[in-house]
Amino acid sequence: MSDSNEEKQGKVYARFVTEMKVRPDDIDLFQHVHSSRYMDYLLAARFDQMERCYKMPMSEYLERNMGWYQTSITMNFKSALLMGDEFFVETGILKFGICTIDLSYRIVRKADNRICVDGTATYALIDLKTQRAIRIPKDVIERHTI
Repeated sequence: MSDSNEEKQGKVYARFVTEMKVRPDDIDLFQHVHSSRYMDYLLAARFDQMERCYKMPMSEYLERNMGWYQTSITMNFKSALLMGDEFFVETGILKFGICTIDLSYRIVRKADNRICVDGTATYALIDLKTQRAIRIPKDVIERHTI
């Protein structure tokens, strides 16, 4: 009896894309997007995708007294975004832990399809009152398993 491809390689989750554009306040004194803005882009894309794609907006987490706390991030800078560049932020779930979710992402310039930044991020689900990590509820996992 052979294992299924899914069991061999782990669960495969959908990837989603959010389109954005570099704004003047994203530019640093070296005339390209400041490194900290890439984190802002990732956060904005995740908020968009949670609502639009997973059908679970951040407001629903807040109503349930839950929030996501970033525990780590890796950013691999490959090519600078410049003023006015349009780009895509593509994200996808790599895996769920008991209290955490691991994501991969990439930010791609629209004009030439060049990857500007890629990496991974880990978020812990927390109880907003106690500020402690909590087990990810089964329904949350189910809604994010697309």
